[in-house]
Amino acid sequence: MSFIVTTGATGRLGGRVAVRLAAAGVEQRLVSRHATARAPRLDRATAVDAAYGDRAALRQALDGASTVLFVSASESADRLDQHRAFVDAARDARVSHLVYISFYGAAPEATFTLARDHWATEQHIRDSGLTFTFLRDNLYADFLPGMAGDDGVIRGPAGQGRVAAVAQDDIAEAAANVLLAPKEHEGATYDLTGPQALTLDEVAATIGAATGRTITYHAETVPEAYASRESYGAPAWQVEAWVSTYLAIAAGELEAVTDDIPTLTGHPATSLAELLGRSN
Repeated sequence: MSFIVTTGATGRLGGRVAVRLAAAGVEQRLVSRHATARAPRLDRATAVDAAYGDRAALRQALDGASTVLFVSASESADRLDQHRAFVDAARDARVSHLVYISFYGAAPEATFTLARDHWATEQHIRDSGLTFTFLRDNLYADFLPGMAGDDGVIRGPAGQGRVAAVAQDDIAEAAANVLLAPKEHEGATYDLTGPQALTLDEVAATIGAATGRTITYHAETVPEAYASRESYGAPAWQVEAWVSTYLAIAAGELEAVTDDIPTLTGHPATSLAELLGRSN
């Protein structure tokens, strides 16, 4: 009997997809490091524990799956190694179709450093011979309010660049629809964005209007950006990733708006104002 494997079901995106698949009545297996303890309890869903880097456990967890949602691993220094182990396990398990949650603008020379890892993962999937669909998500609109500090200031070297941030609910709906009709999307790459590209000044104003807080944007210089993040004690690769997110916005690499959300969901993409209005 065929079933869908949904990874990341204990997280915000994978969990949203799992709920939609359960509502559609499909059989699914929820796979993550702590799936049996933390995955949602859903109809026709079973939970299996397997870490992304554990190729043997993954091979067993993926065995018999028709289609697999591959949500990228949490950010870490060895994330690309984990991704490669997952892809190899999917190949060994003879998975029919892999749907990978990638990043908008994934490329070997992308300004955002982690987008380079996504590109390398995509290449490994291509080289594996697996049938695939890539969903390249822009920044999550849901996370934009968290960019503001306790003082209400968004700080980063984004200049007056724009970002077409996308709502997680839109991504989850698009992903679920692909998983339910995978043959229609074989070999496709979709760029998932919101309906408009905003400067961080506009993002700050939109958050402020929705929350009643005073939110502003301070365009840091690159040295200021690194200095302001020193207090977190994060490793160098992570600080570089944080700063390069803003630099990618400044470079115009996250500003293009696509119709892929409407194409995959049948409705317009959710704007930041609409998203914040739902949560307030």
